[in-house]
Amino acid sequence: MIAEVNPKQAWNILREKPTAILLDVRSKVEFDYVGHPVDAVHVPLQEAPDWQTDPDFVQKVIERLGESSRDITILTICRSGKRSMLAAQLLEAQGYTHTANIAEGFEGDLDENRHRGNVNGWRFHGLPWEQT
Repeated sequence: MIAEVNPKQAWNILREKPTAILLDVRSKVEFDYVGHPVDAVHVPLQEAPDWQTDPDFVQKVIERLGESSRDITILTICRSGKRSMLAAQLLEAQGYTHTANIAEGFEGDLDENRHRGNVNGWRFHGLPWEQT
């Protein structure tokens, strides 16, 4: 079962565990133009235009982080926590034992006007982020 943490908890884990990795699984467009957490490692789970899950996702994570990455803490993040949960599940199925999903994601849940960023999420909480 994948643990879920909120963005503030994730930030505390990253500060307390220097080996922990923040894995942003959003598309390249989201990562570059919407912004991303500072020091996040980017490996997209899905890309436009088809938005299908990349069958090589776990292999690409291994290529970026190394074979020994199965033993480190990996916190997955996406826009709102859904794709990142799938990513964490895929990693867990391949032997990653220290994964957690950032439940609110980078932009957070929709508000009553169907806008993100006003209710919760990494940016809402004022955690470090940047745009490319």
